[in-house]
Amino acid sequence: MKGLHIQGIGVSEGIRIAQAFVYRAAHGNAGGASAEWKPIAADPAVVEAELAKLKEAKARCAGELERLTEKAKETVGEEQAGILAGQRKLLDDPAFYPKMEARVREKLEPAPQAVSEIVSQVASWFEGMTNDYMKERAADIRDIGNRLLACLSPGERAGLEGITGEVILVADDLTPSDTVQLDPAKVVGFITRTGGATSHTAILARSLGIAAIVGAGDAVDGIDDGDTLVVDGAAGLCIARPGEAEAEQYRLRMGQDLERRKSLEAYAARPAVTADGTRVELAANIGTAAEAGAAAAQGADGVGLYRTEFLFMNSPSMPGEEEQYRAYLEAAQLMEGRPVIIRTMDIGGDKELPYLQLPKEVNPFLGYRAIRIGLSRKELLLTQLRAVLRASAFSKVKVMFPMISGLQEWRQAKEILAEAQAELRQEGVPFDENMEVGIMVEIPSTAVMAGQFAREVDFFSIGTNDLVQYTLAVDRMNEHVAYLYDYFHPAVLQLIRTVIEASHSAGKWTGMCGGMAGDPLAAPLLLGLGLDEWSMEAGRLSPLKEVMAGLDRQECRELAERVLLLDTPQAVRQALEEFRESKSV
Repeated sequence: MKGLHIQGIGVSEGIRIAQAFVYRAAHGNAGGASAEWKPIAADPAVVEAELAKLKEAKARCAGELERLTEKAKETVGEEQAGILAGQRKLLDDPAFYPKMEARVREKLEPAPQAVSEIVSQVASWFEGMTNDYMKERAADIRDIGNRLLACLSPGERAGLEGITGEVILVADDLTPSDTVQLDPAKVVGFITRTGGATSHTAILARSLGIAAIVGAGDAVDGIDDGDTLVVDGAAGLCIARPGEAEAEQYRLRMGQDLERRKSLEAYAARPAVTADGTRVELAANIGTAAEAGAAAAQGADGVGLYRTEFLFMNSPSMPGEEEQYRAYLEAAQLMEGRPVIIRTMDIGGDKELPYLQLPKEVNPFLGYRAIRIGLSRKELLLTQLRAVLRASAFSKVKVMFPMISGLQEWRQAKEILAEAQAELRQEGVPFDENMEVGIMVEIPSTAVMAGQFAREVDFFSIGTNDLVQYTLAVDRMNEHVAYLYDYFHPAVLQLIRTVIEASHSAGKWTGMCGGMAGDPLAAPLLLGLGLDEWSMEAGRLSPLKEVMAGLDRQECRELAERVLLLDTPQAVRQALEEFRESKSV
């Protein structure tokens, strides 16, 4: 007999078996359906009293978030505690709380209505973006809005104190502030009706090591309190009330999964070294300064890509130089002297920034994005470069420019960098005069001209996600042509080889920060091609270190020579699979 199979989105790997705990949180409805509110009296004393109530709620909310942040530091670590610290910071953002006060004063709205209206506006702003990561920031906005509403009407709060033994949590949704309160010794997994793969709740689940499934829909209604549940986080599958044979099968797999995780933990503290003793540099991609802590904990050799656009996209208003400087310095300090490569703002394409009022485009991926915005709106790039340079005075910071398509763009960017340097010298502000400056290789024209670029840049970083898209004319988000998107395409491999060889001929180095860098199947090929640095999500570092430990560099060079003679992506994959089987890596 088989149980009820529920398919959702797996966001945190692992297999867990436990009883269901159905959680119904008493959250407010900030930004949700409108409630029936009556305007307050136009009496100045009444208005001031309502503002005082709002101010008191804000102070209470800030205190709660600060306590939760400290708790999160203990449970999920400094880096993920930054999610709640970000909510606390939002309370002081001029585009958030002050607008609530304005609605009370100007529209005579009661405080709860003012909170709900502003939360609705800001959350809708994020939900209207095409980028999935940014859409899911709306949940963080509603989370803090609901906390503010609760602080305006203090009373009994729903909690998770009723959990005593090991359980799998079943909920409509979990907010980040819910998730940080979970005890991994008791809550071994969860499944939610709503949610997405890039939500902060999903990120926190991975940090806690909790097997998790989100977006399972109304099927969760078929789970009752106390049901035996199986959660397979990798497959996104939850089984309610499994038969004995099915449960036994998953118990065996759960044991294997736990053993595998334990074996990988040892690699976090080790450098990446091949079987023949070659030291390999493995770095991490990060989107926030706090994520650098997770990278350091996983044994990253540095940060190969700091996606600074998230600093801009997570804020309702433009971050100034000081705010940017603090974020870059924090990341550098968390890496404790290891290099941090900061990419200048890569806005455009699927990454929107409403307060910049960028024009709507028919094909934004071929339009006004990344360095093109930086060069045309010089003040934005100049401010960012000043912040990066200031951070470079205290740690090994490097900078790189995205979406460079020709030498003219590179030289214009370098001129703005030189201007930022001149300003700081004149002001007596220290920075690293020898900071390395590189470019992303994402456009075929740049790869083809790598020899010319290599004479001027300090390094290359290959962004395979866009390089594949532009080389093969394939929109990887388009389900009708996504099957053509493949970084093992021979044309892409030839461009990668061209870039690496050009950099080495000029005495420079090449890294890779696209999705290909974290693929274990690609590791021997890239090692054989001479790639100098791999950068990936922090969670992929240990598995890739394990792969590297079984590779011999000379064998990988011979493999690369054979693979470069193949003429289809399918043939390349087959050759790499056969090599993996022969090496048992």
